[in-house]
Formats: sequence, C-alpha cells, structure tokens
Amino acid sequence: MSGIDGKVIAVTGASAGIGEATAVLLAERGARVVLGARRTDRIERLAARITEAGGQAAFAATDVTRRDDLTALVALARDRFGRLDVLVNNAGIGPVSPMDALRVDEWDAMIDVNLRGVLYGIAAALPVFREQESGHVVNVVSTAGLRISPTMAVYAATKNAVRTVSEGLRQEAGEHLRVTVVSPGMIRTGFIDGISDERVRTDLAVTVDRVAIPPSAIAEAIAFAIAQPASVDVGDIVVRPTAQD
Repeated sequence: MSGIDGKVIAVTGASAGIGEATAVLLAERGARVVLGARRTDRIERLAARITEAGGQAAFAATDVTRRDDLTALVALARDRFGRLDVLVNNAGIGPVSPMDALRVDEWDAMIDVNLRGVLYGIAAALPVFREQESGHVVNVVSTAGLRISPTMAVYAATKNAVRTVSEGLRQEAGEHLRVTVVSPGMIRTGFIDGISDERVRTDLAVTVDRVAIPPSAIAEAIAFAIAQPASVDVGDIVVRPTAQD
C-alpha cells in the first residue's frame, strides 16, 4: 500500500508538539490514526477533534516505558482498524543539563523514554509487520545527535542509540519492512518545559524564540516518508531551521 489514505498509523507522544501535528496531518490525508500518550485527556480531545473533522481516530493511555502499554496500543490498532501499517515512535523527553550537575535520575528517564520506549514500540509492532508482510517504523530522533553540544550529552546519546538501532533494523528488515529516521532541529514545542536546570532552560528559550520552526514541518517530513511507494525506503530525513547553527 502506497500513499497515506487508508493506512493505519500509531503515533506515540501524540498529546502535543510533533506527535499531535503528525496525527492531525496524517488524519487529514486519510490515515486512520491511533494515538498514544500519557496525558489521556489531551489525546481524547485530539481524537474527538480528528473525528469531528471527518477523520478516524482511536486512543489509549500509553507510557512508553511500560512494554505492555505499547503492546496494547498495537493491539488497539488491530482491534479497531484490522491492521497496523506504520508505527511512529515519537515520544521523547529532554531534561538536558551539564554532566557535572549529576542529574542521574534524569539521565535514567531519558534512557527509559527515548531509547527503551522505542525498543518497546519495535517489539510490539515487528511481529505484526512480519505477519502482514508489510510495515513501516518511523523513529523521531534529533539533530542533537548529529552535532553534539554542551548540556546535550546524554540526550544526544539516547537519540544516537535509536539511530543505531534503526540502521540495524533496516539492514535486517528485508523487502517488506521500511525504516525511517527523522531528525528534527529546533522545533517550537514544549521541549524546554521539561528542563529542570534553570540556566539551561533560559538559554534554550532564547534560541527557540529566535530560530525555532513549527512542529508541522516535522509532520510533513514524516508524511513524505510514509507516502512513498512500498518499494521506496526513505532512510534519513533531517529538518532544521535555516537559522540553526
């Protein structure tokens, strides 16, 4: 199946930012979307908004650090729509800080959400894709992994780990599975709200105000990769503001 119309697409981290923008755009283009996020009230409202606009949506409370939640999200897609064509592993956090701050709990959280959460998503979707002999994994990483900056070391490490996993999966994929990595640059989302280090948060807020682009730019990139014919695997897409260093 090529194009977007009619595809069943699950999106994690769908309650805001890139995930929300992606779900809305894909639904507008005819996809049946399955929304996963921890903030159930927000994805419930988003599902209602999509439905009221003529689209089709289902949702489930999804904490990507819980493997059972990802299994349940994939099961919901199959129960509601009969299949799963694409999994967008978008959920992520970025409480960045200098290494000397020793915010080890935040390091652990980034590993659990940004890396382990993607692995759990792959573990849930891959058997379904193999059974169907078709499927597409889209992993949202970051340009922070392409140009390592101070305060970003652990965050970038988790994103580069996902980049490595994605390439390994692509090489194992065979002709029926597509794997895409999308690397956003500075995007106008709630990313900085999760930063507990006040100085880092303040400095990043200045940069966001100056250069950031909207989440819709990433949603368009994800849609582009999904819309390609089944024989075309778009491996890596980097989307950053023209003003970003």
